[in-house]
Amino acid sequence: MTGPLQVVLGTISVLFLIVAVVLAYRAVRAMVRIIRTGQPDSTRNGPVGPRLKTLVVESLGHTRMLKWSAIGAAHWFVFVGFYGLFLTLVEAFGEVWNPAFHLPLIGEWGIWNLFADVIGTGTILGILYLIYRRQKDHPRRQGRTSRFAGSNEGRGYFVEAVVLTVGVCILLIRALKISSGLTEAPTWSHPVSSLVATVLPDSPDLLSVVAFVKIVVSLAWLVVISRILNMGVAWHRFSAFFNIYWKRNDDGSVALGPLQPMTSNGKPIDFEDPGEDDVFGRGKIEDFTWKGMLDFTTCTECGRCQSQCPAWNTGKPLSPKMVIMDLRDHLYAKAPYLLGEKTASETAPDYDILKPSDEQVWASGYARIEGTNDAQAHRPLVGTLEEGGVIDPDVLWSCTNCGACVEQCPVDIEHVDHIEDMRRYQVLIESNFPSEAGVMLRNLENRGNPWGVSPSTREDWIKEVDFEVRMADGPLPYDVEYLFWVGCAGAIDDRAKKVTKAVAELLNTAGVEFAVLGSGETCSGDPARRMGNEFVFQMMAQENVETLNGVFEGRVPGTRKIVTTCPHCFNSLGREYPQVGGEYEVVHHTQLLSQLVEEGRLTPVTPVDRKVTYHDPCFLGRHNKVYTPPREILDSVQGLSTQEMHRCKDRGFCCGAGGARMWMEEKIGKRINVERTEEALGLDPDVISTACPFCITMLSDALTSKKQNGEAAEHVEVLDVSQILLRSMAPVGTPGTEHGAEVGTADDDVAGTGSAATGHGPQA
Repeated sequence: MTGPLQVVLGTISVLFLIVAVVLAYRAVRAMVRIIRTGQPDSTRNGPVGPRLKTLVVESLGHTRMLKWSAIGAAHWFVFVGFYGLFLTLVEAFGEVWNPAFHLPLIGEWGIWNLFADVIGTGTILGILYLIYRRQKDHPRRQGRTSRFAGSNEGRGYFVEAVVLTVGVCILLIRALKISSGLTEAPTWSHPVSSLVATVLPDSPDLLSVVAFVKIVVSLAWLVVISRILNMGVAWHRFSAFFNIYWKRNDDGSVALGPLQPMTSNGKPIDFEDPGEDDVFGRGKIEDFTWKGMLDFTTCTECGRCQSQCPAWNTGKPLSPKMVIMDLRDHLYAKAPYLLGEKTASETAPDYDILKPSDEQVWASGYARIEGTNDAQAHRPLVGTLEEGGVIDPDVLWSCTNCGACVEQCPVDIEHVDHIEDMRRYQVLIESNFPSEAGVMLRNLENRGNPWGVSPSTREDWIKEVDFEVRMADGPLPYDVEYLFWVGCAGAIDDRAKKVTKAVAELLNTAGVEFAVLGSGETCSGDPARRMGNEFVFQMMAQENVETLNGVFEGRVPGTRKIVTTCPHCFNSLGREYPQVGGEYEVVHHTQLLSQLVEEGRLTPVTPVDRKVTYHDPCFLGRHNKVYTPPREILDSVQGLSTQEMHRCKDRGFCCGAGGARMWMEEKIGKRINVERTEEALGLDPDVISTACPFCITMLSDALTSKKQNGEAAEHVEVLDVSQILLRSMAPVGTPGTEHGAEVGTADDDVAGTGSAATGHGPQA
């Protein structure tokens, strides 16, 4: 069946294939060379087995994509169609020469034909749904609330058009084989193609033409992406496998929880004796590791991170997606200079001439300078418009470290780690950070707490309870099961002290033997580390590890138990201190209290007739996956009715205090704590419950403002789950247990239901 038409189309196809393969080879080689200019990172090497398992589960199982159910299912069909139906492209090269061509061995096999028919149809339906969603969620309809705001729409349209065209060609070729009598595959193996064949002619030549269109469109896609190395919406089809395999945690978990130690040239920095050529943080694009550069390359511009980001959703310039896109575009624009193909001039250009659009000033630092040029080579990684920075300082310092971006990213990009590495350079090398945070740092260094109060203040709460609280003085007696790490807020902030007293009373009631460090406790160092001052964190962590090792002297692993009410301390002590030699079994108070309730050592008996909505602290939930224990405690209390906010659990919305934002002014956009409190008040609750002292502060401040403006009922309160549990164990009639609008306002409430603000200023 090979005629003149087939010869012409076949010859063109082969020539086009040669050109496309050469260009693709050169593109992949260039991309690998660029990524290899990054700093070493030996932590990604193994173990191979668990990493391969994660790769298979996340890619073939689409576990992260399916968090967005309909979109995930549609993408799964497109994904399987791209790889699973690659052989149909191979077959097309035969069909363009001979319409009756079939793949050897499997060409007429019923199972293969059924797979091709079903997946081909699924690919078409899947891409049509994704096209519909892109248009439905388009920025022209939703503005900056669209997850596609800032994405390269033209590139997305191109990829969608290619997938749709190829999918249609697959079905048309199969249907034309049926209508032209060129297949002997069983009828059951091509249910969809058979229906399409009823409206198609008997035309082998048309089959060859459709096969040619399929080849040309596929190879045109390959040529285009070979010329555009930063086209993540296409390149992620290949790079995502490597990015998932080399993700930070070999157990498959996302890159949340502990921050990684500062490294230079692939090795942790010794702050007591740093090397002369050690690089502190990331001050230039080439300071990132090769894995960071692979992250940038892999970004699909899908905007899931952006849609969940509390900063972006409250009118701030930080979009995790655009941070990664800006770093990626800058990397590939600067690549000729990194590879030594070009040499930058000795003097930096005058960036004052830059006149980008308002949107570029606001959201995309890279867009200030485009293309490969001297300006690109000289520009600072973090800087204002006048400085030509790739990332604007307001973008960098808007991050709360909530981890929503990392949690949602389908290709395991590590946004928080990259943001923190840039902060480290700004703090340690440039000394360029929000001025108010400097007060917090000085207080940490001089007084051991962010508030700057005397260490003796840490023991004041002990005088306010009517039972003995044991103080750790040397190694703990073996009858003491837990060291209660009170934390700075729990010992100093009046609102958080009520939680500390509630937890201590519950532990005492349950017969749990515990002790506290009192004035011997200092800050865990979390605020310093999250702000970017790794030096202060290391100093405080090592001091605390020395103290804790002394307290647990003689104890074997499994008996070095710590309980804390602060998720930030929980994360630092349990998951970051092992980096400096501190190995402890750290639990959050909600985990311990839930266990005590389950064991019958705490028994809620008094009904608390209140409607409660629970706010997930980011460092307890997303960072450490503790979602169930707080809810189990609430479920154990009689009379409570609970209702989840729309944004909860792994999609929970931040209170705004993380990433050291507790100690910085919120000057841009709407306050994050106000946004979250409004969401909670939308459920008309009596209590907004949480399990973090910083969340309590932020939510209480916003609630107080709402009450002052008449936008919230006076009886609504913010409580830790431990306070609600304590109420349920109090005698009937105790303030906070009876029903009515006045509940929670009594001054002598033993569960601490006051909602006093803590000096965060007026709320917007």
